[in-house]
Amino acid sequence: MNSCCIRRSASNPVGIATFALWLVVFILAWPTTASAEEMASKTLRIAYVEFPPITFRNHAGEADGAMIDITRKVAIEAGYTPEFVYLPVSRVYLYLRNGLIDLWPGPTDIPTLEGEVLESWASPMPIRLSAWYVEKKMSPLENFDQLRGKTVIVIGGYTYAGLINWLNNAEDIRITEAPNHRSAIDMLKRNRGDYLLDYREPVLEILDRPEMEKIGETAVRSRDLAWLFSLASPRAAVLREEFDDAYLRLAEKGEVPQVRTVTPGYVIPGFPEAYR
Repeated sequence: MNSCCIRRSASNPVGIATFALWLVVFILAWPTTASAEEMASKTLRIAYVEFPPITFRNHAGEADGAMIDITRKVAIEAGYTPEFVYLPVSRVYLYLRNGLIDLWPGPTDIPTLEGEVLESWASPMPIRLSAWYVEKKMSPLENFDQLRGKTVIVIGGYTYAGLINWLNNAEDIRITEAPNHRSAIDMLKRNRGDYLLDYREPVLEILDRPEMEKIGETAVRSRDLAWLFSLASPRAAVLREEFDDAYLRLAEKGEVPQVRTVTPGYVIPGFPEAYR
């Protein structure tokens, strides 16, 4: 009886020590797991496209550009870690619809994304779609219908906020694609198109002053850049409010452009009503 009692009491310290060891391991592991989950919830997958100097992938393979810099500041100010994902425009639309990305710094009022995204109230800058032409060959556009019967150069992969569908379906407009902005300007100079539809900011990155005297520009459509949050994410509304609040705080400190008054923007006469 006594020896049995002695053996049982002797084994208790081992069991207690083992239990204590496992308890310590569990307690130490728990904060790490929670921290990893918290980090994941605070990481934002942000799409960007080739749209220099606004957004582009630099020689180091990293996200760069004026809107990237602003987006990075706003995301960090809102308490998030930005993870930039380089995508073609069509893939951006798809990923916004299915929630594979959280947001995209892009133009507002895209018809094909209606009901798929929430747009931020804050708009750091405007962008402008223009019709470019060789001055000795063509005249400035006064009406969008002047493109009828002409060959129009577009950038491959660009949707022009859905306008590309209208252009492709127009029987009296010939469309030819350029792989990038520089190639598009070269095609225009070589008379491989009458007009080039391209955004002002990327083209001005290419043209130097002598070329500006040869290449004319007509404004076609202006719109605003904002942050488009995927409605496939349950936190879309929260993210929008956090981004807008963060932008306002940074604007007050002078770290981002001042808050703009957003207007409907310019539209050339004759521009398709469905894509205004």
